[in-house]
Amino acid sequence: MSEADIGVVGLAVMGENLILNMESKGFTVACTNRTTSKVTDFVEGRAKGKNIIGAMSVEEFVQSLKRPRKVMMMVKAGGAVDAFIDQVFPLLEPGDILIDGGNTYFPDTERRLKKVEEAGLLYIGTGVSGGEEGALKGPSIMPGGSPEAWEAVKPIFQGICAKTDSGEPCCDWVGEGGAGHFVKMVHNGIEYGDMQMICETYQMMKAGLGLSNEEMNEIFGDWNKGELDSYLIEITRDILGYTDENGEATLDQILDTAGQKGTGKWTAVNALDLGQPLTLIGEAVFARCLSALKDERVEASKVLSGPSTAFDGDKAEMVDDLKQALYASKIVSYAQGYQLMRSAAEEYSWNLNYGGIALMWRGGCIIRSAFLGKIKEAFDADPELTNLLLDGFFSKAVQEAQDAWRRVVSSAVMMGIPMPAIGAALAYYDGYRSERLPANLLQAQRDYFGAHTYERLDKPRGEFFHTNWTGRGGNTSASTYDV
Repeated sequence: MSEADIGVVGLAVMGENLILNMESKGFTVACTNRTTSKVTDFVEGRAKGKNIIGAMSVEEFVQSLKRPRKVMMMVKAGGAVDAFIDQVFPLLEPGDILIDGGNTYFPDTERRLKKVEEAGLLYIGTGVSGGEEGALKGPSIMPGGSPEAWEAVKPIFQGICAKTDSGEPCCDWVGEGGAGHFVKMVHNGIEYGDMQMICETYQMMKAGLGLSNEEMNEIFGDWNKGELDSYLIEITRDILGYTDENGEATLDQILDTAGQKGTGKWTAVNALDLGQPLTLIGEAVFARCLSALKDERVEASKVLSGPSTAFDGDKAEMVDDLKQALYASKIVSYAQGYQLMRSAAEEYSWNLNYGGIALMWRGGCIIRSAFLGKIKEAFDADPELTNLLLDGFFSKAVQEAQDAWRRVVSSAVMMGIPMPAIGAALAYYDGYRSERLPANLLQAQRDYFGAHTYERLDKPRGEFFHTNWTGRGGNTSASTYDV
């Protein structure tokens, strides 16, 4: 009997919680899992007494779905998605919808969409952010793919997603092809950057200012009431205040090596592919890589020395400077992320709604913050805004923070406290605001050793010149191209 509004494949944490969320909003949900004992455990456990149908086979699962069938895959990204698509393909009919809700690399979504659409089916690749709690109570959802599929899933997705304070759903159609998964990838890259900058701020407070966890807990609590109000600031406050059954700070017992699942790396790699200066997120990825070299760092700490400079200023003033530096760097992080999305939209012919993306990130997701409302306002005011730093609100905010920002970075350098992300943000700001950069010398060097040519200030753009720098190189030049 076909009675389920949607079916979900995969009963890990995210899958289970999304199903319970959907059911709580009035939808009947079918579920299945490769290991069928998980289906039994779920249906007889958390899902007991609810409008949730457990299926012990893919055939039974498909038969339980209303047409057009909506099949949402919450399985591990990669081969598992392809394997399930191959398994379910013969059981579906034209017009049915396959949805990938995992952290899939967007080129895989583009490839699968082509295959699925050629068979008359529809495909959605959607980012789902918010972790375990978000999946259950309201995540941020970023769908893209076959535009014809949107109206069929819209009531479900917008029904279960997070809502802003004014009731707007943190879910809207992102764009064609792999746009949904691309935007989720950028979201995760920004998440890497935000987390790293908070960690650098924590390190400055701890190693530079000698503040206790209790003092830092109070500071982050205060910050969460102002312009830095966000999920990551909130959980940092909570982590700093957490003690175990022995009264010991749990944070202080955690090994300082960071893991990663790859989405931040994908963001940085795509920035390189598209020629975009995503410097802050790149440094955040590399900071995790450096942290993983724990044994090497322990040995290096015995050999390599740094400055013995101690902080001798006003700690309260430095804490305020850190707040401003973190805020300014956060603006840069989003500016770079939006630059990458704009470049991708041009490269892949996607029609992205940048203000709408900010709205999707207002609630439910890991990078949710009050700050995102201002991004939506900026793009609503100017949909063609080339860089967030050029918007009046953000331009003013960064310029007002820059003195504090510079004091923080210079103090960290003098004390030997690494600030790769916050420092990269400041370097990007200084580079972006510079009318003239030393790339003229770089082009001269390239032309000297490789006859790569250069453009001239006194000639129109697009005209290229070569100098025989040594008198032995001749006048033949290399072809000109950009990666």
